[in-house]
Amino acid sequence: MTLLPASDLDDVVPWVVRHLGDLALEGADGVAASRRFVGGQTAADDALAGFDVRGYASDRNEVLPVDARGASGLSPYIRHGLLPLPQVWEHVGGGPARDVAKFRDELLWQEYARHVYARVGRRIAQPLRREPAVGAGWSGEAYREDMACMAAVRDELVEDGWLVNQTRLWAASQWTVRAGADWREGERALYRHLVDGSSAANGVGWQWAVGSGTGKPYGFSRWQVEKRAPGLCASCVLHRACPVQEFPSAQPGEQVPDVPGLAADHAPEVTAGPLTAEVSGPPDAVWLTAESLGDADPALAAHPDAPVVFVFDEPLLRGLKLSGKRLVFLAECLADLAERRHVEVHRGAIPEVLAGRPLAVTWAPVPGFRTRSARLDVVALHPWPWLRRPAGGSARSFTAWIERHGGSPGSAHRPARRPRR
Repeated sequence: MTLLPASDLDDVVPWVVRHLGDLALEGADGVAASRRFVGGQTAADDALAGFDVRGYASDRNEVLPVDARGASGLSPYIRHGLLPLPQVWEHVGGGPARDVAKFRDELLWQEYARHVYARVGRRIAQPLRREPAVGAGWSGEAYREDMACMAAVRDELVEDGWLVNQTRLWAASQWTVRAGADWREGERALYRHLVDGSSAANGVGWQWAVGSGTGKPYGFSRWQVEKRAPGLCASCVLHRACPVQEFPSAQPGEQVPDVPGLAADHAPEVTAGPLTAEVSGPPDAVWLTAESLGDADPALAAHPDAPVVFVFDEPLLRGLKLSGKRLVFLAECLADLAERRHVEVHRGAIPEVLAGRPLAVTWAPVPGFRTRSARLDVVALHPWPWLRRPAGGSARSFTAWIERHGGSPGSAHRPARRPRR
């Protein structure tokens, strides 16, 4: 099915309802935009220009009040390639050294997750190194309606499609470490709503939170809520009978064989994709994927006169059942791009929609790209803009990966231990 992109941002929600509503988690009647994020290069550039790294190291984990948060809010634009990691890395140069180092560590964590996913692919749904930790002596609903902390997480997730890192940890720990629910179901539940939802970052993040990646589960408790969201516990009907008053007594799960590719990458050139553009002929169009929707996309920049094609992958989306917020965000990106380039939008199976058409595209570090591009006539394959190009070696931990790939001054292992009182 060939579609015209939405004529402008105001038309995006009704456009998604008309053309994609049956694929949305909420159904057509429930499609809405994120309260906080607008898709597109224009919004991404504005967000980056407005981000000041000063204070990031001390405030990045703050939850409430909202104006005390130090989180950048750039992740939806990073996830969809509107803000490539090298560009964001350079943007904060010149800021306070401690803040710059901490922020760049978080960018490196994003890159690390991409490397892990590029190596292990769909095996990211298997425990990487250990079985997840499950708390002893406590079970119940993963997200109880009467817990103010979990109600706040749910509200922001559903309405904004976004959570700060601290509340993502709360959600993961509550779901598995305390309630004993399958971490994969929890990860998928958040993934459906998060406008920065990424199988790489979400999958690796959940594995680390529940101890599958490190053996050190994150122990969510009232202590974190009172520290990071002062006043929230006092508003809770359970404030005198808090079910998360103490740290959980979870123990690391049993060690399992490493997922293949985690301890060593024997073909980093395959994991990384091409080093330079591989061109065999002139393209008829530039194929954009959801991994890379920005003006700086290498294929888009290299072929300024070619039309742009994007396909809403119907078989994939029907299975994923993403929230309408995510579909709206993608449609906003296309509507914004259509102000500068000729954009074709399609709905269907990618290999069928684009069959027989000579294409330029930017290589993407996800397994779906490899399987789909292999069935297409790609005449110009452009390199992915890595922050750190894959170089093999161990990715069993962030520290091991950093030793192989380098980091910023002051880089350290991402905190995964249970916080102390």
